[in-house]
Amino acid sequence: MSQSVSEVVSAASLDLSDHILTIDNGTQSLRALVFDLKGTLIAKAKVPLEAYFSKHPGWAEQYPEYYWKSLSQACQQLWQNPAVDKARIKSMAITTQRGTVVNLDKNGQPLRPAIIWLDQRKADISEPVRGLWGSAFKVLGLTDTINTFRAKTQSRWIQQQQPEVWSKTAKYLLLSGYLNYKLTGEYRDSIGSQVGYIPFDYKRLKWAASWDWKWATCGVKPEQLPELVDPGASIGSVTSEAAEFTGIPEGLPVIAAASDKACEIIGSGGIAPNIACLSFGTTATINTINEKYVETIPMIPPYAAAIPNAFSTEVMIYRGFWMVSWFKKQFGLREINVAKERGIEPEQLFDELVNSVPPGSMGLMLQPYWTPGLKNPGPDAKGAIIGFGDVHNRAHIYRAILEGIVYGLKEGRERIEKRSKIKISQVRVAGGGSQSNAAMQITADIFGIPVERPHTYETSGLGAAIDAAVGIGYYKSFDQAIANMTHVGDIFYPNKPTQDMYQRLYKEVYLKMYKQLQPLYKSIRDITGYPE
Repeated sequence: MSQSVSEVVSAASLDLSDHILTIDNGTQSLRALVFDLKGTLIAKAKVPLEAYFSKHPGWAEQYPEYYWKSLSQACQQLWQNPAVDKARIKSMAITTQRGTVVNLDKNGQPLRPAIIWLDQRKADISEPVRGLWGSAFKVLGLTDTINTFRAKTQSRWIQQQQPEVWSKTAKYLLLSGYLNYKLTGEYRDSIGSQVGYIPFDYKRLKWAASWDWKWATCGVKPEQLPELVDPGASIGSVTSEAAEFTGIPEGLPVIAAASDKACEIIGSGGIAPNIACLSFGTTATINTINEKYVETIPMIPPYAAAIPNAFSTEVMIYRGFWMVSWFKKQFGLREINVAKERGIEPEQLFDELVNSVPPGSMGLMLQPYWTPGLKNPGPDAKGAIIGFGDVHNRAHIYRAILEGIVYGLKEGRERIEKRSKIKISQVRVAGGGSQSNAAMQITADIFGIPVERPHTYETSGLGAAIDAAVGIGYYKSFDQAIANMTHVGDIFYPNKPTQDMYQRLYKEVYLKMYKQLQPLYKSIRDITGYPE
């Protein structure tokens, strides 16, 4: 067993001059961050990542060792920063992308590339769910929902297509569990990191009961899974081998954090169900923290929060800001090149592009369903832009993309409020897109309430630091830690005439688009076979 945090660090010996190290392993980059105990970012090192490679259409994989080597590379960069004093670092925590799985053999070595959350392969589900579970799903009308889970379960696909790999799989971990193991030698992971097609009981926040249908679907045995601990609890301490490879001090306490989205919420200051946290990232989400289990979409569970015994009530736009990146790549080369010449961030010029056309994009409306969903949008859904005229140019398209994503998040807000019966009165926005003032103003105008930007862009890393600060006993509660370590930066206020216009477009057009277009999506799917 590893040492407990109290055996390694005495809370009485801590003061505000002490620091916390966090590792944020996202999809596009891995960042090593140092925060102080007031939530100030002291230093940062960033290593760009190749998001995935694909040996077959729809596959998305990456080598687990690649993440571990990138972690070491980021840390080695960090130690070169004169603001970093290793002696002042008292604990660390890991936050990672969600739903990426790793197979390890009995010696802890990867057996195959990790399957990334973007992967689209499907397992064979020709055999129906039998017995009482199968009958119950039919009666409740859940067969399609359950079959989607079964088809997307990576462990099931590996068992079917690579049985020799599965037969050697001693441990089946999420990326967070793999990195925690590499750091500490312990097969232990945070409850707050459990997101994916695994035998996890999202309502009771623990591995599913032995009789649960998920075990048979996943084909995973309990001994293949890590021990789960609450956010803020001890994972272990950094081993001598990990210290030599990364430069992280040997024996440093490793505290359980949570997934990147969960950490983003508390890193943005979200601690109550009336505070919504929007993430403008590869996946756009709206989340609130709630002590009650609330399914915003029936039979789609909330995920564990980055604080113990709480849930993240989430509505997600899969590949949310993907189309923003797509637009910049396809149509934004001019802004990118000019920004390089001027020595400024391209975002500044893209904001100018947005602001060159009026709110509402002169009637151009976008529905951000780039990827089909399980329920809303359904499996036939596609993205759509309507209202084109000869007055429209690329600036109108770019603004319509931003407006469409925010309309989708506003719809998510209304679902959360309806299901939780709690009015959202505050909005915080994090993620890469939050650096755009134009996107922030559009959000304020569409949501109709002030929208706040946290004091730091690195909110997922800060959320992990909050977990670590509570874990070493500097703060006695998460409420206290969040109050002291998160701060509001810029605030964007809605413009009343613009707000009124957006409200009409939202109610009279946006909310009707999917219902009107859905039969056409089905016809497209029947004729072309896309999406599958």
